[in-house]
Amino acid sequence: MAWLVCDDKVLASAEVAGTRAERRRGLRGRPSFEGALVLDKVQWIHTFGMQFDLDVAYLDADGTVLKAVRMRRHHLGMPVPRARRVVEAQAGAFGRWGLHVGDVVDVRD
Repeated sequence: MAWLVCDDKVLASAEVAGTRAERRRGLRGRPSFEGALVLDKVQWIHTFGMQFDLDVAYLDADGTVLKAVRMRRHHLGMPVPRARRVVEAQAGAFGRWGLHVGDVVDVRD
C-alpha cells in the first residue's frame, strides 16, 4: 500500500499502476474507488468503460500538478505534453483533499 502525500499531509491511500497492463486497465470495471490510482509514464487518459466520473491530475517529473480536471465517463482526455504521471480518483476527491494546480504530490510507501 502506498500513500499520496502533499506538503507532508497524507491525502489518500494509493495504488500504483506501474505495468503496461495495469495502466491499460486503470479503474475500469470498478463500481467505485476510495483513494487514488497513480499511473506512471502517462500523458493522457480516457474514461471509456468507467462506471463513475473521475478527478484527474497530470503531474510533471517533479510531482507538480500541471493540470487538474474532472472527466465524465466515456470521454477522451487531451494529452498534457510535460506530464509524466497521472493521478485518478473518484470525482469529488480532489475537493475533499484540497488538491490544486501547482501543488507538489509524492507517492510514498
